[in-house]
Amino acid sequence: MNPLLATWLCWAIVGASPIAGRYAVGIISPVLLVFLGTLTAIAFFAPWLTRHHKWGEIFAPQTRWKFLFIGTFGTALPFSILLWALHYTTPGNAAILQQSELLYSLLIAALFLKEFPTKQQILGSLLILSGVILILLKEQYTPRWTGDLMVVGCTWMLQAASCLAKKLPKHLDHRVIAAARNIYALPALAVILILLGCSTQGTFTFKPGATAVWVLLYTGIFKYGWAMILWYQAIRALDLGKVTAIYLSYPVLSFILSLIVGFETLHFYQLIGLMLTLAGAYWVSLIVKKQQEHA
Repeated sequence: MNPLLATWLCWAIVGASPIAGRYAVGIISPVLLVFLGTLTAIAFFAPWLTRHHKWGEIFAPQTRWKFLFIGTFGTALPFSILLWALHYTTPGNAAILQQSELLYSLLIAALFLKEFPTKQQILGSLLILSGVILILLKEQYTPRWTGDLMVVGCTWMLQAASCLAKKLPKHLDHRVIAAARNIYALPALAVILILLGCSTQGTFTFKPGATAVWVLLYTGIFKYGWAMILWYQAIRALDLGKVTAIYLSYPVLSFILSLIVGFETLHFYQLIGLMLTLAGAYWVSLIVKKQQEHA
């Protein structure tokens, strides 16, 4: 599959993520959702890993510590924090503010991957980041701001994990990396669950039903399964900063879905932020397409 197409397909899947997370509030505790979603994803990957004899690559000594970092900082910690933030802020705000990841992406890619952005990429990225700044300033000191700061404060972890994934051996299939990310997220998630269980006398919310089932299936199969496969296929072939810039325009889809299900009321500043975001992502997408044509 074309890496640019993989990026946009990943965008489409992840666009529904804040909606699923909001439906999970009051149904499944955030860390429990990440844990159960991860187990669902492992079940999703297991037949392919077995059929293609890839389990040995998952637990190879030369990569397992890198996989542990990717699982901990790519899934266990940030996904738990992002879901918890939805107790304070809205899905639309959370999606828009996750674009702060782009700033971390540009810095990490330049420092550790030697992928330096072009002037056009910087301008496109600034358009996307301007949406984040607009929302933060508008929501300052409101109850939403706690959740907003949680989102902005954890997105660096996702980029650090992606940076390390690009440094993995070239022979590793992107599906192996996606599966390993889920498997190696389990130790940190288990520790978090134990600590939370001790501090809350073991009380976790889980209400079985149709909502819980579809949220778990979406989380495990689509967000932690297919989206991760597409993500690693894209970033292993293209610059991390460019892929991140396109991917992080997904709040446009998140916000539209949030409006449809009634989680959001449209405000002018949010509309402006979304327009800036989509314009920046489209600009960077054109840059990637041009580079592919001349490659």
